[in-house]
Amino acid sequence: MENMGSQTNISFHTKQVETPTNITIKGILGLLMDSIDVGRVQNLLTDNVDGGERKREVISLGIGDPTAHSCFHTTAAAKEAVVESLLLDKFNGYAPTTGLPTTRKAIASYLSRDLPYDLSLEDVYVTAGCTQAIETTVSILAKPNCNILLPRPGFPTYALCAAFRNVEVRYYDLVPENNWQVDLKAIEDLTDQNTIAIVLINPGNPCGNVYSYQHLEKIAETAKRVKTLIIADEVYGHLAFGENPFISMGLFSSVTPILTLGSLSKRWLIPGWRLGWLVINDPNCIFKSPKIVERIKKYCDIGGGPATFIQAAVPKIIESTKEDFFRNTLKMLKKSSDICYEKIQDIPCINCPYKSQGSMVVMVKLNLALLHDISDDIDFCFKLAKEESVILLPGTAVGLKNWLRITFAVEPSFLEEGLRRLKSFCLRHSNPILIN
Repeated sequence: MENMGSQTNISFHTKQVETPTNITIKGILGLLMDSIDVGRVQNLLTDNVDGGERKREVISLGIGDPTAHSCFHTTAAAKEAVVESLLLDKFNGYAPTTGLPTTRKAIASYLSRDLPYDLSLEDVYVTAGCTQAIETTVSILAKPNCNILLPRPGFPTYALCAAFRNVEVRYYDLVPENNWQVDLKAIEDLTDQNTIAIVLINPGNPCGNVYSYQHLEKIAETAKRVKTLIIADEVYGHLAFGENPFISMGLFSSVTPILTLGSLSKRWLIPGWRLGWLVINDPNCIFKSPKIVERIKKYCDIGGGPATFIQAAVPKIIESTKEDFFRNTLKMLKKSSDICYEKIQDIPCINCPYKSQGSMVVMVKLNLALLHDISDDIDFCFKLAKEESVILLPGTAVGLKNWLRITFAVEPSFLEEGLRRLKSFCLRHSNPILIN
């Protein structure tokens, strides 16, 4: 009877647990892949192309992981650094939960290149990718009745982390007609004394925008006026190939405190290595108090960080990587971005208001009025996956209904084939009277 009572009590408490209903990128992409029958996933479905049969591949333009394509691979220096670290047999044990001191120092030195002052290793906390940096940041800032400002469209992990911490989410809009710039008035209207931070993603995901110095300065000044700090998500830092160069938000940390989040994942093309960071840019020590530092350190004790041997390789990875590697990556991304933009111009029902200037993605708008049997962006993506074996991310997943996010960091021929199928799908589902 005692055991039964205990089980009943456990069951009762379990029923009170609610899972956040937020859409996640990996969740929706997993459902889209599942919607393609097993035959297509295994490349067994064939279609007739140019009079001959060939196996049809699944083409994913939905997730920002370019490593599946041979044209996007990391530098030899990075691989050699990891092998050397592993073979030394010195980094098989636990690392300090805030990160190896040599790793923190190397990241501080790397990020200081973009700043008018030098960061110290004490400003840096090593995380398991930028995702853990997001989760740590939201958690250490969370307090009762607080709120956080997120961009719309944006990266949904922020809202998911906020939901788990009972942090109210308030969205400010990015304006597509104005190069996806921040609606600064909205920020002033949305903030109050309970606002813990404004999240800014630059270079942009999902929009591909790269903000100018002038716009970033206005954002910092706005944050100062409303008396809150900025979480600067710079996971795509330096991946800028348009008119505006990448400017680190830390440059404005004398105006308002900046928490910079980033990783090696995108610039070094190693997302699976899970090496990220949370950095406090606060030269005036407005935010960085002993209590805050202790809070961050305690939270790091919960999650730990990346594998020790990966951390140990970071100084050499940063030091030994040649500029040619970065230039070549930018050249490939610009080429793919150009292909994507040009091909989209020829696809009915889709409009691209802003050509991507950075990161690996672009947002395009659906014109549902020209489609006779598509109800919304999610319906569009599921039918596209089933009929054409092409995966795109519905805009609803990033906060903008009836838009699509396209990832172009793929082989050019792969990208062109995916866009060819997208065009074929749009023509097949278009209302011929309206199109003509």
